[in-house]
Amino acid sequence: MSRVGKNPVVIPAGVTVKLENGLCTVKGPKGELKTKIHKDIVVAIEDGQVSVTRPSDLKQHRALHGTMRANIQNMVNGVMEGYKKTLELVGVGYKVELQGSVLIMNIGYSHQMAFMPPQGITFEVATPTQLHISGIDKQLVGQVSAKIRAVRPPEPYKGKGIKYAGELVRRKAGKTAKS
Repeated sequence: MSRVGKNPVVIPAGVTVKLENGLCTVKGPKGELKTKIHKDIVVAIEDGQVSVTRPSDLKQHRALHGTMRANIQNMVNGVMEGYKKTLELVGVGYKVELQGSVLIMNIGYSHQMAFMPPQGITFEVATPTQLHISGIDKQLVGQVSAKIRAVRPPEPYKGKGIKYAGELVRRKAGKTAKS
């Protein structure tokens, strides 16, 4: 049995979970999320808990079992508290600012980069070199963070670029002169 999948998802007060036609809907104080349940996985709501079971020990069923349970748990956490990622800009002249809801980045290119947030994502600029990305969908917050980081990933010689807060960038020694 999957260690993740066998644990039930506890539904906190203020959150409702519905199962209809292979679709799981989670509503809470921060919003509403939906996900499609795989046809082989059985999801049941009993006594304020969501339990996920699999029909057999096939490799695909074992993989889906823990994944579906983790997705439902992430949805419950998202509608209760939300998710937040922090990006840091490292480099001379690298900065970020908001114009309305559009993110404008100066990151060493000859032009500014503009990034429009998808629905459900909000940007917050704490300092010109620090950006907070928040939303209720964990997967979407991570995906948007990765897209922004991919515009200028940190390079290994000087460490310039966009990195996650707390991320360690492995540094390389530069060329040495002939002696």
